[in-house]
Amino acid sequence: MLRRADLQRGFATLGAVAEQSDDAEAFARAGVRELPALVSSELTTLSICHLRSGRRDVVGFPDARLSAQDRLCFDRFFAEHPLVSFHAGRRGRGAHRISDSVPFARFREGALYDEYYRRIGIDHVVALPILVDDDVLVSFVLNRKHRDFADRECELLDRVGPLLSRLYRGLRTGTGPSPRGANHAMRSLTPREREVHRWVAAGKTDRDIAVILDCSHRTVQKHLQRIYEKLGVETRTAAAMRGLDAQGS
Repeated sequence: MLRRADLQRGFATLGAVAEQSDDAEAFARAGVRELPALVSSELTTLSICHLRSGRRDVVGFPDARLSAQDRLCFDRFFAEHPLVSFHAGRRGRGAHRISDSVPFARFREGALYDEYYRRIGIDHVVALPILVDDDVLVSFVLNRKHRDFADRECELLDRVGPLLSRLYRGLRTGTGPSPRGANHAMRSLTPREREVHRWVAAGKTDRDIAVILDCSHRTVQKHLQRIYEKLGVETRTAAAMRGLDAQGS
């Protein structure tokens, strides 16, 4: 079960990625740098799998960890990779570990582990898809040795995944929320509403905010209703994302 501190770190990570994301390429670089602060990873990549050609583009951090030969080796196992099969083949959703598809002992006996993961010194992998269609699978992939990713870490990735997906899709297609419009909407908030919004983005509950601001629970809810109306959203997550849109301008 996620703690409040986890949610706060999640929003901080989203804010850091959004602030650095002028375009899809910058988003990729920011994402692979910032995500390991949220979920520990020795190698983090944004993997763009072209499903028809079986080719993969990769942005990695640290970048020097994967050589050209390593990338070619991965591509040989593209079609049979458990994470590609789950997210692209079966259209599975959310963060998914290799161990969710294949028991670790059996995975270590296979050619994919022996020829690729053993080569790069990695035992455990989790992928978080942010775009899947008939042509492409785009995922953040976190890799590490010795210990698998915990359920709580996967849950945390699932919390930030939809917002990362929205940001990436907007940057990729140019159809995302206008930063100028987001800034205008944020400026329409009163100082008190901005304060409430800031605590919402930090993962605080209505009752938490009421205690922090020394007001009633109902007062916080009224502030939130006005915030939603001014930002043109319906949920806490969407309100937080509007703030990230404004930061990215």
